[in-house]
Amino acid sequence: MPPVAAPRRRRRLPVLLATVLLLALAGVAVVVRPGPVAGWLGEQPAAPTAPSQAPEPDPSPVLAGPDANAPEPTAAGIRAAVEPLTAAAALGSRVNVSVADVVTGESLYAKGGDDGTVPASVTKLATGVTVLEARGPGYRIPTRAVAGAKPGEVVLVGGGDPTLAVDKSGFYPGAARLDALAAQVKQALGGTAPTRVVVDSTLFPGPVHGPGWDADIPTGGFGASITALMTDGARRDPVGAKKTFDDSHGAAERYAQPDLAAGRSFARLLGLPAGTEVVKGTAPAAAGTAGTGAPTPGTELGKVESLPMIRLVDIMISDSDNVIAEALARQVALARNQQASFTGGAAAMDEVIGELGLPADELSLADGSGLSRRNRISPSLLTDLITLAGNGTHPELAAIFGGLPVAAWSGTLDTRYQASATAAGAGVVRAKTGTLTRVHAIAGLVTTSDGRLLTFAVLTDQAPPDGLDTTRQALDRIAGALAGCGCR
Repeated sequence: MPPVAAPRRRRRLPVLLATVLLLALAGVAVVVRPGPVAGWLGEQPAAPTAPSQAPEPDPSPVLAGPDANAPEPTAAGIRAAVEPLTAAAALGSRVNVSVADVVTGESLYAKGGDDGTVPASVTKLATGVTVLEARGPGYRIPTRAVAGAKPGEVVLVGGGDPTLAVDKSGFYPGAARLDALAAQVKQALGGTAPTRVVVDSTLFPGPVHGPGWDADIPTGGFGASITALMTDGARRDPVGAKKTFDDSHGAAERYAQPDLAAGRSFARLLGLPAGTEVVKGTAPAAAGTAGTGAPTPGTELGKVESLPMIRLVDIMISDSDNVIAEALARQVALARNQQASFTGGAAAMDEVIGELGLPADELSLADGSGLSRRNRISPSLLTDLITLAGNGTHPELAAIFGGLPVAAWSGTLDTRYQASATAAGAGVVRAKTGTLTRVHAIAGLVTTSDGRLLTFAVLTDQAPPDGLDTTRQALDRIAGALAGCGCR
């Protein structure tokens, strides 16, 4: 093995660990109240407690938070634990690694740490951080209906909410619903009967499939045509998809034209006859909200809003939802006045990474989900992102932690870390995984046996093509080794 350079001493980030991170890592219910999270979720202050009632006590933590005073591992100790494991044949010929201390921000080990590597779905960590920074945790994506050019014509305007449901049977709990929007439209139209539905999905221009996607992504159930208007992540059968989610790993049949499919559902909800043509178009210029009488073209007839951004990010990470990820990348673009396309989203995410003071030159993206093989992210940028989200300087970014899968417990890690060689990581590794053919990645957090919180990223993009399980086990041994040692 060629000699590995000493870990680069990346800039120190502030030492403070935010309470929001401690609570997010510990799975504490109190994270929603008090503090900013309640505001991000749009909750209203509770009514004053009656004098005769004792105030409800704050809930106790389920798990202890990480100890900022725990002994810090040494670079030599981390190297001794990790470096031999990076030579596993199952990891292939290119394995890039970064390990850092969350409290101090100090790099403890790097092997190809600054080298751009195909990240697969760990790209979603960058998407989550940048959209939370650009839009804010409380932002909600609107879907609007406006009056069309002709009497009774209704234009359904997509704002980019991928979780929009048709009705109460939607795939995403708590999502905005077209039936509620249809009810608003009927009331706003008064005596005017709806005659036609036009869908406006022009907010997302350009190709609907990402550059660098494998040929089977658009039809294989894990990707979809990315349009500004869709329902249930473009799933044809949201009820069936919910029932089979665990067995199918989230794959589901998707509409080829999600915007028109949403428009047809909306037409049905408005009471238009079956088979009524739904067409694509552009909404007339805004003319205010509907009042009395027939609304003029462009008048807003109704609006519904998505779950807050903090919840969308949580779902994206916990379910590794590629369609949500692509929609959120476009929200970054819109917030930075870029075109809401694959290209614009990638450029805006790069811009926000730079605004956060992170090395944007270690990021090169073609999409926001990680489906593209053109993406490149360095392991050290991933550990920097995680450190920044957890060090207290940007508490809104800590929302990325809530959805991280837990080793041997949830998400893509639920069946991992159960073998004796990796069991030390069970329950103390929380990480986002990524997989494409020959590409395997994991990035997240681990608590050492001494209680020190570390961040790590391991990326390999030249792994054997037929060793999925053995490659994952080799990745898990690295995080398991960090969990099982004090590394001093």
